[in-house]
Amino acid sequence: MTHSPTPSQTVGPFFGFALPFPLDADAVDPGDPRALRIEGQVLDGAGDPVPDALLEAWQTDAFARCRTDAEGAFHFVLRKPRPLTAPDGRAQAPHLNVTVFARGLLRQLVTRLYFPDEEAANAVDPVLNLVADPEARSTLVAANDGPGKLRFDVRLQGDRETVFFAI
Repeated sequence: MTHSPTPSQTVGPFFGFALPFPLDADAVDPGDPRALRIEGQVLDGAGDPVPDALLEAWQTDAFARCRTDAEGAFHFVLRKPRPLTAPDGRAQAPHLNVTVFARGLLRQLVTRLYFPDEEAANAVDPVLNLVADPEARSTLVAANDGPGKLRFDVRLQGDRETVFFAI
């Protein structure tokens, strides 16, 4: 008897045809004066691009989804979110929740993207401060890449591996 893999066992062909939708990477109109373009690459442990990953970015009322291309590149267009309040009442720095689906992952990976112009808020963010190592913490902060643009690479393993959270 042959068994076929299920969606929880592989990203496989399941997500490639079922999840993308028109303009899925754009949570806001790219012409919006507050639009922010976030670009990056998904890289494996050897530093090679992952050409078939799917990323989702969301926060409160914004949601975007993007498949990676042959170079592992992805992009989102959204607005910078407002700060949120943690369940314990402390302020959280503005951030995006990012989910990564890719081949070889039995379950999705969850991380956050913090904004480089929010140094004071980032310094006291309760979730960001769960990451004790400052070098590892820096993998969660996007880099400025020009006016209205940020760079955020996702490294699945190896040197400068992105911090992922257990949920």
